[in-house]
Amino acid sequence: MVAKRRGPRRGGHPPLVRLDEPSEKFWDEDLSDVTKALLGSAVRCFAEKGFQATTTRDITGQVGLTPGALYVHFATKEEVLFEIVRSGHRRALETLRAALPADGDPETHLRRAVAAFVEWHAEHHTVARVCQNELTPLSPEHYAEIHDLRAQFTIVFRDAVRRLVDGATADPDDVSRLARSILSLGVDLVRWYRVDGTDTPATLGAFYADLAVHMTAAVRDRRPTSA
Repeated sequence: MVAKRRGPRRGGHPPLVRLDEPSEKFWDEDLSDVTKALLGSAVRCFAEKGFQATTTRDITGQVGLTPGALYVHFATKEEVLFEIVRSGHRRALETLRAALPADGDPETHLRRAVAAFVEWHAEHHTVARVCQNELTPLSPEHYAEIHDLRAQFTIVFRDAVRRLVDGATADPDDVSRLARSILSLGVDLVRWYRVDGTDTPATLGAFYADLAVHMTAAVRDRRPTSA
C-alpha cells in the first residue's frame, strides 16, 4: 500500500456491494466480538461516507448500540480508523510475504508478489479503500506507524524488481520507478473494483503479474543509445 497521504475525498465512491472481511478472521483475535462488529461497521461507513462525514451514531447504529457505546471500546473515532488501517496493512503484508517463494527464478518471484498483492486488494477492496483514502485524519504518531508499514511493501517490490532486472547492472532509479508503478497499479483498483463485476481477484492478479513482468523486462532489455 503506497498511496501518498492526502485530504479527505468528497463523494465519488463506487457503490459497495458488501464488506468482505469476516471479523473473526480479519481483526486481531484478542478483540471482543463487539469491538470487531464496531470495526466492521466503521469500515462500511468510512468507505461510503469518508471519515470526517461519519458520526459515532452511524457506526454504532449499524450494530444496534447507542453512540456512547463506541467509547467503551475506543477512546476516539480516530482510534477506530487507526485500528482499521493498521489491520489492513498488516494483513496485506502478511499475505504478500507468505506468497513469496523461498527460492526460484526472479520472474516467478515477481509474479507471485504482484498476484498476491493485487488479489488481496481486490478481495478486501472495502477495507483497502479506507486504508488508501483515509490517512489524513490519523494522528502524527499513528501515521508514522502506518508509514513504516507501508515502507515494507516498497522494500518487497524493489527487491522483486531488482532480481528480475539484474541488480548488479540495474539503475537504482529505474528499480524504484518500477516498484512504485507496480504498487500504484495494485492499490488503484480499490477505487473501482466491484465483487459483482466481470473480473475476479485471481483474474486481476494474473493480469497484473503479466503486466509487471513485461514492464520490468522492458527496462531490463533497454540499451543505451549512441549519441
